[in-house]
Order: sequence, then structure tokens, then C-alpha cells
Amino acid sequence: MREVERLEWRPADAGDPSALLADFLDANGLGGPPSAQSGDVAVTVLLGAAGCAALAGLPRPSPSPVDVPELVAVAVSRGDAGEPAPRAPVVGEWRTSWTDGEHADAVQQVRAAIVRGDVYQANVVGHRSAPHRSHPYDIARTVAAVPAAYGGLLAGEGWAVGCASPEQLVRVTGSRITTEPIKGTSRDRDRLRDSRKDRAEHVMIVDLERNDLARVAVTGSVQVERLYALQDWNGLWHAHSTVAAELRPDATVLDVLRAVAPGGSVTGAPKRAAVQLLAALEPVGRGPSMGAFGFVWPGGMDLGLTIRTVAADEDTVHLWAGGGITWGSDPEQEVAEAHAKAAPVLRALGPSGSGAAV
Repeated sequence: MREVERLEWRPADAGDPSALLADFLDANGLGGPPSAQSGDVAVTVLLGAAGCAALAGLPRPSPSPVDVPELVAVAVSRGDAGEPAPRAPVVGEWRTSWTDGEHADAVQQVRAAIVRGDVYQANVVGHRSAPHRSHPYDIARTVAAVPAAYGGLLAGEGWAVGCASPEQLVRVTGSRITTEPIKGTSRDRDRLRDSRKDRAEHVMIVDLERNDLARVAVTGSVQVERLYALQDWNGLWHAHSTVAAELRPDATVLDVLRAVAPGGSVTGAPKRAAVQLLAALEPVGRGPSMGAFGFVWPGGMDLGLTIRTVAADEDTVHLWAGGGITWGSDPEQEVAEAHAKAAPVLRALGPSGSGAAV
């Protein structure tokens, strides 16, 4: 694909990101309801945690540790853009932004918030980073090559984001809209299948996603088509569901993004209260992770949730991982689950995730 034009927005920039994105989509024939769109231009969209919060009218999260725009929209058309020759990334030692003990304490604080009635669950996300001697594009390309339903990369001046996500945030095809939340992860399929904690966590998020879709759906059309199905991703088992509805004829792309972003599986329930709680607990901001990445085209859209996602600037690579916390969560198990989720990406960037001398 060949780039035609792009929009980038950071929290320090002027302008309302919702209005900027609406104008950009409209200028490229994608501003109205999908059924009314036409043309041969598609738009790649990347929304970070702060970009999602801005679109949804949620409290702004902690500042990102990497200088990647919180909103990127790139209009593309058919054509050969050309790519630099691939080079193996050279990544140094990874360091987490909190200790396992501090992560476990954050889990306990979420459990205390549940007891107080502040939230029903919240998705605690940790962060790690490593120095590198590579082009950011090569790091992103390496991660994007990990097999995943929503794999891809996007780069700009001095930065790149690589995604190997198994999770759909939202898909629109004609009048059909779906979201497929993942909640519950284990290396052991039978343990995940039989886990009451994971099933309860999962069903809460499915209910949240039903409400999110209802904001842009024809009344009475929201259905849970599949509930707590198990699927494998790079040695990890995930529980996922499919929530579907008929999109309202007047609903625009921006209406859909405002309804579903940020995804319930990476925030919690209720969403606003969970976002506020997590901003106070997590060691650094989420940057482009836990957001959205994909395409909008005439008549449809398909965006994945930016889990299993790295962001690289000119000298550091960043990775985020976490999990949903309920009253039934065990802090040590939650810490272990976050490490397990990060492991496939770490393996892709260096032997055993340890990296090379930098």
C-alpha cells in the first residue's frame, strides 16, 4: 500500500482528536455511516491509551514512556510503497518498571477497591523496556511477524509500533458489527476451562461489551454468539467470545470508535471507574498499547486490540502486559500470567527474551 497522507496527534498538540479524526476520515470519503462510504482509499488507524480516552471522554491516563503519537491515521491507496531491507534487531537487557512484589501489591489494591464497591474488576498492566541498537522499524517488523490475527506495524519519524495481537476490538462488515473480547489466559487448557475465576472475569467483560455495542446497534439486535470458547496463541490458551449486533444505519466510524474504545478487556468494569483506578496504580502510562490498530475502508472496518504490542523509539523498546483482576485473583498467579503473556514477544526479540549486549 502507498501512503497518501497522514494525521498524527499527541496530548501536547492543539486540537480535539475526535474532531481531527472526523475531518481526516471525511476528507478521505470515510466520514459517514459505512453504508454511505465509497472510493478506493483506506485509512490505517492507531489509537493509544490516551487517544482512546480522548475519543471516549474518559479521564486522561498517565503519560506514555515513549514518544509515539496517541492518534495516527494514515490514508493509503493501492501501490508499492517499498520497504527497507530487513535486519535482525539487537535488543539489550529488559527491565520492568516495577518489581513482582509491587505488581502483586497493585493486584491487592484492586481487590480492596472491589470490596469497597468501586469496581467489579480492573485490568492491571505492567511495563518493561530495553535498550536497543536497531532501527525502530526492524523491531516492530520482528514482532509483527509473530503469527497473530491482528499482526502489523506502523512507523513514523523516530518511532515504530509492532503488534501481534490475537484479539479483535471491533469489526464492521456491511450492517454487521462484532467485538471478540479475550479474558482468561493460561498455559493449561483444562485449568482455564474449569476456572471459576476466569469464567466470572470473562462474563463480566462480555456483559460490558454488550452494552458498548448497544450504543451503536439497532435496538434489540445485540447477541452473544459464542461464549468462553478456548483458543491457542503461541503456547497460551485464551478464552474468547463473540458479541454481535446490527449497526444502526446512521452510526459513523467515529461513533463506533467512541463506543468500544478503550476495550473493556484492558480496562475493566465499570470502565470509567476502572480507568481512574488503574492510572493511579500502574507504574507508567500505556502508550500505544491497550488501544486499537487496524483499517477503515469504504463499507467496513477491522481493528485489533493492541495487546502483545511493542513501541520503539531510537534507543529504547517498550512492552506492556497484564491481566484482569477480580476478587478471586491470586496476586502471585496474576504476576505469573503477565510474564507469560509477554514471553512470546520477548522470545521474538532475543534468545529467551534476554536480548543481546547493547
